[in-house]
Amino acid sequence: MAVVTRDVEYTHRDKVFEGVVAVDNASETQRPVVLVSHAWGGRDDFAVQKAKDLAKMGYVGFALDLYGKGVLGTSKEENRELMTPLLEDRTLLQARMQTAVDTASAQPEADKTKVAAIGYCFGGLCVLDLARTGAAVSGVVSYHGLFSSPGNTVGRKISAKVLVLHGYDDPMAPPDAMVELASELTGAQADWQIHAYGSTQHAFTNPAADDPDFGTVYNADADKRSWRSMTDFLADIFA
Repeated sequence: MAVVTRDVEYTHRDKVFEGVVAVDNASETQRPVVLVSHAWGGRDDFAVQKAKDLAKMGYVGFALDLYGKGVLGTSKEENRELMTPLLEDRTLLQARMQTAVDTASAQPEADKTKVAAIGYCFGGLCVLDLARTGAAVSGVVSYHGLFSSPGNTVGRKISAKVLVLHGYDDPMAPPDAMVELASELTGAQADWQIHAYGSTQHAFTNPAADDPDFGTVYNADADKRSWRSMTDFLADIFA
């Protein structure tokens, strides 16, 4: 097995973005695609590594880009400045997500009939929004994501299966927000699961997260358990 990566430029509304494709080049067969939606800082090494990990599992991994080629935040303040415009314009966010799906699906290794997306933190919100739009994807996985409803998808049916992997003590998405999301997904007739991990805060999959005052703390057990849950989920939706 040899996982290789390549940069892929794509455009949306004349803005240039750059995703990273990761594939096992030992195989020549088309295979399911799993997009990775980055956290609030932009398409970083963490997202690319997840795409590589997915490639090792036999998928086409695609670390998407929501901010623009080369745009990365280097502080909480910069990250917030990058994320906020998309939180305030969820239609734009959703359109960029769909463009990323279209780009990933067009890769020569991709089986475009089998597409899923996973996302971390802000990226978790993004993949939920992708599902909320009724996008033709098999499933989405939100890791310690934000849950706020976009307001422009009320009444739409969610066809994608949904897996939410959540820290119960996440201050950015407290238990009442989790219950609201469950009600929303039920109303949209989604096939959904929420796995809540006790004594677990935001960003629990990121080994660099160590800011209890901000509510971001790595949790090795939740990290391992959530990855196993995602692995089973992808095997199920692509069966």
